[in-house]
Amino acid sequence: MGLPADGHVHSQFSWDAAHVGNMEATCARAIELGVPAVSFTEHVDFTPFRAGFLAEQFGHLVTDGILTATMLDVAAYQESVEKCRAKYPELRILTGMEVGQPHLQVAEVAGLLAQGTFERVIGSLHCLLDGEVYAEPWELFPHQPADEVFREYLTEIPRMVNGSDAFEVFAHIDYPVRSWPGGSEAFEPGDFEEELRYALQALAAGERVLEINTRVPLHPTILRWWREEGGRRVTFGSDAHTPEALGLGLREAAALAESVGFGPGAKPEDPWS
Repeated sequence: MGLPADGHVHSQFSWDAAHVGNMEATCARAIELGVPAVSFTEHVDFTPFRAGFLAEQFGHLVTDGILTATMLDVAAYQESVEKCRAKYPELRILTGMEVGQPHLQVAEVAGLLAQGTFERVIGSLHCLLDGEVYAEPWELFPHQPADEVFREYLTEIPRMVNGSDAFEVFAHIDYPVRSWPGGSEAFEPGDFEEELRYALQALAAGERVLEINTRVPLHPTILRWWREEGGRRVTFGSDAHTPEALGLGLREAAALAESVGFGPGAKPEDPWS
């Protein structure tokens, strides 16, 4: 079997990839690798958050230690997509966005979605409240126990599902593991089985799709629990911010999905079911 679609990709239209992303080069890379479809799910972050080490690279977005992301230029983005579709007709190119904490800014997200056609909307939980400001897990771990951070993160997922119907796919359910103290190898899903199953139940009940994000390989136990809790669909995403990162880990992720009973849809870009 060939590679599955890469359903989570960023280009120069994402605020954190403005100088490294390249939509046309990413499309060319997809054809080179044999990736049949790509979803350009550009970052949309209405939640200001503590910048931390990002301040060095994105200082122009930081005021008093708080990073406020620039908004997606929908017209320019969709113009670029159409240009790529014309240049690479053999590649299926989907429009999309990755919205952080969509349940916190429902009206703002709706307003942005109304500006164009978005075929793949991903919801992400990147930040949690830390006192009076929001912060990413890597900012929380130095002063909060990792298990408490992850449990708070998992508890927020049902609230996000209940609070927003704007997104179809939930990204990287193991997001805090990327910055886990001691490395991702030190993370043990069995320590959080009750909370993980509850979050997965909420996603399944809300008819959402679980993304298998390949930035850090998803633990097979979590995917097995997804099936056991009623999850019916998955997508795959490299979360690439550069053309070179496109497709990384997709083959292994597809094999994992097959091992627990998921298979391709009618079209390459369809979620596996």
